Amino acid sequence: MKKRFVLLLITLCATRVFSQTALTHEVYFDTDKYDIPSTEESRLLLFISNLADIDIESISIFGFCDDVGADSYNLILSKQRANAIKTIFSNNEISEELISNVDGKGKILLRIVEEKNIVKIRGLNRKVEIIVKPKPPKIEEVKEEKTVEIPLKKDIPEILKGELKVGDKIVFENILFKTGYSQIMPESKKTLESIADVLVQRKDIYFTIQGHVCCTQNSRDAVDRKTKLRNLSEARAEFIYNYFAKKGVDKKRMRHLGLRRKFPLGGDPKFDRRVEIVITYVGK
Repeated sequence: MKKRFVLLLITLCATRVFSQTALTHEVYFDTDKYDIPSTEESRLLLFISNLADIDIESISIFGFCDDVGADSYNLILSKQRANAIKTIFSNNEISEELISNVDGKGKILLRIVEEKNIVKIRGLNRKVEIIVKPKPPKIEEVKEEKTVEIPLKKDIPEILKGELKVGDKIVFENILFKTGYSQIMPESKKTLESIADVLVQRKDIYFTIQGHVCCTQNSRDAVDRKTKLRNLSEARAEFIYNYFAKKGVDKKRMRHLGLRRKFPLGGDPKFDRRVEIVITYVGK
Protein backbone atom coordinates (compact mmCIF):
# COMPACT_ATOMS: atom_id res chain seq x y z
CA MET A 1 0.00 0.00 0.00
CA LYS A 2 2.81 2.38 0.89
CA LYS A 3 4.63 1.63 -2.35
CA ARG A 4 1.61 2.59 -4.44
CA PHE A 5 1.23 5.85 -2.56
CA VAL A 6 4.90 6.78 -3.10
CA LEU A 7 4.68 5.98 -6.81
CA LEU A 8 1.60 8.14 -7.21
CA LEU A 9 3.28 11.01 -5.35
CA ILE A 10 6.35 10.84 -7.61
CA THR A 11 4.15 10.89 -10.70
CA LEU A 12 2.27 13.97 -9.51
CA CYS A 13 5.50 15.80 -8.69
CA ALA A 14 6.94 15.02 -12.12
CA THR A 15 3.80 16.36 -13.77
CA ARG A 16 4.10 19.63 -11.90
CA VAL A 17 7.79 20.03 -12.72
CA PHE A 18 7.36 19.50 -16.45
CA SER A 19 4.13 21.44 -16.95
CA GLN A 20 4.44 24.68 -18.90
CA THR A 21 2.22 27.69 -18.27
CA ALA A 22 0.89 29.47 -21.33
CA LEU A 23 1.91 33.11 -21.84
CA THR A 24 -0.94 35.58 -22.38
CA HIS A 25 -1.22 39.15 -23.58
CA GLU A 26 -4.13 41.48 -24.32
CA VAL A 27 -4.27 44.31 -26.85
CA TYR A 28 -6.97 46.99 -26.47
CA PHE A 29 -8.69 48.89 -29.28
CA ASP A 30 -10.55 52.17 -29.71
CA THR A 31 -14.29 52.16 -30.33
CA ASP A 32 -15.28 50.72 -33.70
CA LYS A 33 -11.61 50.37 -34.75
CA TYR A 34 -9.29 47.51 -35.60
CA ASP A 35 -6.18 49.64 -36.16
CA ILE A 36 -3.80 49.05 -33.25
CA PRO A 37 -3.15 52.18 -31.13
CA SER A 38 0.55 53.11 -30.98
CA THR A 39 0.84 52.52 -27.24
CA GLU A 40 -0.74 49.08 -27.59
CA GLU A 41 1.55 48.23 -30.50
CA SER A 42 4.58 49.10 -28.38
CA ARG A 43 3.32 46.81 -25.61
CA LEU A 44 2.73 44.04 -28.14
CA LEU A 45 6.22 44.35 -29.65
CA LEU A 46 7.72 44.10 -26.18
CA PHE A 47 5.70 40.92 -25.61
CA ILE A 48 6.89 39.50 -28.95
CA SER A 49 10.52 40.29 -28.14
CA ASN A 50 10.20 38.24 -24.95
CA LEU A 51 9.22 35.19 -27.04
CA ALA A 52 12.63 35.01 -28.75
CA ASP A 53 14.03 32.45 -26.30
CA ILE A 54 10.86 30.34 -26.03
CA ASP A 55 10.27 27.15 -28.01
CA ILE A 56 6.68 27.83 -29.11
CA GLU A 57 4.19 25.07 -29.79
CA SER A 58 1.23 27.23 -30.83
CA ILE A 59 -0.20 30.76 -30.77
CA SER A 60 -3.92 31.51 -30.52
CA ILE A 61 -5.36 34.96 -31.30
CA PHE A 62 -8.96 35.80 -30.36
CA GLY A 63 -10.68 39.11 -31.08
CA PHE A 64 -13.55 40.62 -29.05
CA CYS A 65 -15.88 43.64 -29.09
CA ASP A 66 -18.00 45.45 -26.53
CA ASP A 67 -21.78 44.95 -26.37
CA VAL A 68 -22.66 47.97 -28.56
CA GLY A 69 -23.76 47.32 -32.15
CA ALA A 70 -25.26 44.44 -34.08
CA ASP A 71 -23.97 40.92 -33.46
CA SER A 72 -23.10 40.37 -37.13
CA TYR A 73 -21.07 43.59 -37.25
CA ASN A 74 -19.25 42.81 -34.01
CA LEU A 75 -18.33 39.37 -35.27
CA ILE A 76 -16.66 40.88 -38.34
CA LEU A 77 -14.92 43.61 -36.33
CA SER A 78 -13.57 41.13 -33.79
CA LYS A 79 -12.16 39.02 -36.65
CA GLN A 80 -10.52 42.11 -38.16
CA ARG A 81 -8.88 42.87 -34.82
CA ALA A 82 -7.53 39.31 -34.58
CA ASN A 83 -6.15 39.52 -38.13
CA ALA A 84 -4.47 42.85 -37.33
CA ILE A 85 -2.58 41.18 -34.51
CA LYS A 86 -1.64 38.25 -36.74
CA THR A 87 -0.13 40.70 -39.23
CA ILE A 88 2.03 42.24 -36.50
CA PHE A 89 3.33 38.79 -35.58
CA SER A 90 4.12 38.02 -39.21
CA ASN A 91 5.86 41.35 -39.76
CA ASN A 92 8.10 40.61 -36.79
CA GLU A 93 9.38 37.22 -37.92
CA ILE A 94 6.98 34.98 -36.02
CA SER A 95 6.19 32.05 -38.30
CA GLU A 96 2.54 31.75 -39.36
CA GLU A 97 2.90 27.99 -38.97
CA LEU A 98 2.91 28.55 -35.20
CA ILE A 99 -0.41 30.44 -35.28
CA SER A 100 -3.03 27.74 -34.84
CA ASN A 101 -6.10 29.91 -34.19
CA VAL A 102 -7.14 33.35 -35.44
CA ASP A 103 -10.79 33.96 -34.68
CA GLY A 104 -13.32 36.67 -33.92
CA LYS A 105 -15.56 35.92 -30.95
CA GLY A 106 -17.87 38.92 -31.29
CA LYS A 107 -19.10 40.88 -28.29
CA ILE A 108 -18.49 40.40 -24.58
CA LEU A 109 -21.50 41.04 -22.35
CA LEU A 110 -21.19 43.61 -19.57
CA ARG A 111 -21.95 41.12 -16.82
CA ILE A 112 -18.79 39.12 -17.54
CA VAL A 113 -16.52 41.84 -16.10
CA GLU A 114 -16.89 42.84 -12.46
CA GLU A 115 -16.76 46.62 -12.73
CA LYS A 116 -19.32 49.38 -12.06
CA ASN A 117 -18.05 51.90 -14.63
CA ILE A 118 -19.73 50.84 -17.90
CA VAL A 119 -17.40 52.95 -20.07
CA LYS A 120 -14.37 51.24 -18.53
CA ILE A 121 -15.96 47.81 -18.96
CA ARG A 122 -16.54 48.40 -22.66
CA GLY A 123 -12.98 49.64 -23.06
CA LEU A 124 -11.65 46.43 -21.51
CA ASN A 125 -13.87 44.33 -23.77
CA ARG A 126 -12.60 45.89 -27.03
CA LYS A 127 -9.56 43.65 -27.18
CA VAL A 128 -7.62 40.76 -28.62
CA GLU A 129 -6.42 37.95 -26.38
CA ILE A 130 -3.15 36.24 -27.32
CA ILE A 131 -2.26 32.84 -25.87
CA VAL A 132 1.23 31.45 -26.48
CA LYS A 133 1.68 27.80 -25.58
CA PRO A 134 5.31 26.68 -25.10
CA LYS A 135 6.40 23.22 -26.12
CA PRO A 136 6.71 20.82 -23.18
CA PRO A 137 10.32 20.12 -22.20
CA LYS A 138 11.76 16.90 -23.51
CA ILE A 139 12.23 14.14 -20.96
CA GLU A 140 15.60 12.56 -21.52
CA GLU A 141 15.63 8.80 -21.64
CA VAL A 142 18.62 6.76 -20.56
CA LYS A 143 19.70 4.66 -23.53
CA GLU A 144 22.57 2.43 -24.37
CA GLU A 145 25.55 4.52 -25.44
CA LYS A 146 26.39 4.40 -29.11
CA THR A 147 29.12 6.07 -31.11
CA VAL A 148 27.50 8.54 -33.52
CA GLU A 149 29.42 10.60 -36.03
CA ILE A 150 28.20 14.21 -36.01
CA PRO A 151 28.88 16.07 -39.29
CA LEU A 152 30.91 19.21 -38.74
CA LYS A 153 29.50 22.50 -39.94
CA LYS A 154 31.38 24.26 -42.70
CA ASP A 155 34.29 26.34 -41.45
CA ILE A 156 33.58 29.65 -43.22
CA PRO A 157 37.04 31.18 -42.65
CA GLU A 158 38.65 28.08 -44.18
CA ILE A 159 36.32 28.26 -47.20
CA LEU A 160 37.24 31.92 -47.70
CA LYS A 161 40.93 31.04 -47.62
CA GLY A 162 40.46 28.46 -50.37
CA GLU A 163 39.86 28.70 -54.09
CA LEU A 164 36.89 30.91 -54.98
CA LYS A 165 35.21 31.87 -58.22
CA VAL A 166 32.68 34.47 -59.31
CA GLY A 167 29.15 33.43 -58.32
CA ASP A 168 30.14 31.38 -55.29
CA LYS A 169 27.62 31.86 -52.46
CA ILE A 170 28.77 31.37 -48.89
CA VAL A 171 26.07 31.17 -46.21
CA PHE A 172 27.14 32.38 -42.78
CA GLU A 173 25.52 29.45 -40.98
CA ASN A 174 26.71 30.38 -37.50
CA ILE A 175 25.90 34.09 -37.73
CA LEU A 176 22.43 34.26 -36.17
CA PHE A 177 20.25 37.29 -35.52
CA LYS A 178 17.78 38.05 -32.77
CA THR A 179 14.16 38.04 -33.94
CA GLY A 180 13.23 41.49 -35.27
CA TYR A 181 16.72 43.02 -34.98
CA SER A 182 19.75 43.58 -37.20
CA GLN A 183 22.27 42.90 -34.44
CA ILE A 184 23.80 39.44 -34.25
CA MET A 185 23.44 37.11 -31.27
CA PRO A 186 26.29 37.29 -28.73
CA GLU A 187 27.40 33.73 -29.50
CA SER A 188 27.99 34.72 -33.16
CA LYS A 189 30.47 37.53 -32.49
CA LYS A 190 33.60 35.38 -32.31
CA THR A 191 32.79 33.64 -35.60
CA LEU A 192 32.08 36.94 -37.37
CA GLU A 193 35.38 38.34 -36.15
CA SER A 194 37.29 35.36 -37.58
CA ILE A 195 35.51 35.82 -40.94
CA ALA A 196 36.43 39.51 -40.97
CA ASP A 197 40.09 38.70 -40.27
CA VAL A 198 40.22 36.45 -43.34
CA LEU A 199 38.48 39.00 -45.58
CA VAL A 200 40.98 41.67 -44.58
CA GLN A 201 43.75 39.41 -45.91
CA ARG A 202 41.86 38.29 -49.05
CA LYS A 203 42.22 41.57 -50.94
CA ASP A 204 41.71 39.76 -54.26
CA ILE A 205 37.96 39.11 -53.79
CA TYR A 206 34.97 41.42 -54.09
CA PHE A 207 31.56 40.39 -52.80
CA THR A 208 27.93 41.32 -52.10
CA ILE A 209 26.50 40.84 -48.62
CA GLN A 210 22.91 39.58 -48.84
CA GLY A 211 20.52 39.90 -45.89
CA HIS A 212 17.44 37.74 -45.27
CA VAL A 213 14.46 37.53 -42.91
CA CYS A 214 12.07 34.77 -41.93
CA CYS A 215 8.33 34.34 -41.57
CA THR A 216 6.96 37.41 -43.38
CA GLN A 217 3.95 37.48 -45.71
CA ASN A 218 4.26 37.61 -49.51
CA SER A 219 8.06 38.04 -49.47
CA ARG A 220 7.71 41.43 -47.81
CA ASP A 221 10.53 42.62 -45.64
CA ALA A 222 10.19 42.49 -41.86
CA VAL A 223 10.10 45.49 -39.54
CA ASP A 224 13.32 46.48 -37.79
CA ARG A 225 12.14 46.96 -34.20
CA LYS A 226 14.95 49.42 -33.48
CA THR A 227 14.17 51.84 -36.33
CA LYS A 228 10.51 50.83 -36.99
CA LEU A 229 11.34 50.64 -40.72
CA ARG A 230 10.32 47.72 -42.93
CA ASN A 231 13.85 47.01 -44.16
CA LEU A 232 15.19 44.40 -41.76
CA SER A 233 16.92 42.26 -44.41
CA GLU A 234 18.77 45.32 -45.70
CA ALA A 235 19.59 46.40 -42.13
CA ARG A 236 21.14 43.00 -41.42
CA ALA A 237 23.29 43.14 -44.54
CA GLU A 238 24.34 46.71 -43.69
CA PHE A 239 25.24 45.68 -40.12
CA ILE A 240 27.67 43.06 -41.46
CA TYR A 241 28.98 45.55 -44.05
CA ASN A 242 29.72 48.14 -41.36
CA TYR A 243 31.31 45.52 -39.13
CA PHE A 244 33.67 44.37 -41.89
CA ALA A 245 34.54 47.97 -42.75
CA LYS A 246 35.33 48.71 -39.11
CA LYS A 247 37.61 45.67 -39.01
CA GLY A 248 39.56 46.91 -42.04
CA VAL A 249 37.87 45.44 -45.13
CA ASP A 250 37.98 48.01 -47.97
CA LYS A 251 34.46 49.33 -48.67
CA LYS A 252 35.22 49.33 -52.40
CA ARG A 253 35.28 45.54 -52.28
CA MET A 254 31.83 45.25 -50.74
CA ARG A 255 28.20 46.11 -51.33
CA HIS A 256 25.13 45.14 -49.30
CA LEU A 257 21.64 44.12 -50.38
CA GLY A 258 18.39 43.10 -48.65
CA LEU A 259 16.54 40.15 -50.22
CA ARG A 260 13.54 40.14 -47.87
CA ARG A 261 12.11 36.61 -47.63
CA LYS A 262 12.55 35.61 -51.24
CA PHE A 263 14.84 32.67 -50.53
CA PRO A 264 13.83 30.70 -47.41
CA LEU A 265 15.95 27.66 -46.62
CA GLY A 266 12.96 25.55 -45.59
CA GLY A 267 14.20 24.48 -42.17
CA ASP A 268 14.23 26.12 -38.75
CA PRO A 269 13.11 29.77 -39.16
CA LYS A 270 16.12 31.00 -37.16
CA PHE A 271 18.39 30.01 -40.06
CA ASP A 272 16.41 32.27 -42.41
CA ARG A 273 17.41 35.22 -40.22
CA ARG A 274 20.76 35.14 -41.94
CA VAL A 275 23.36 36.77 -44.16
CA GLU A 276 25.45 35.31 -46.93
CA ILE A 277 28.02 36.65 -49.37
CA VAL A 278 28.20 36.19 -53.12
CA ILE A 279 31.61 36.52 -54.79
CA THR A 280 31.45 39.15 -57.57
CA TYR A 281 35.13 39.38 -58.56
CA VAL A 282 38.28 37.36 -58.03
CA GLY A 283 41.59 38.99 -58.93
CA LYS A 284 44.58 37.21 -60.34
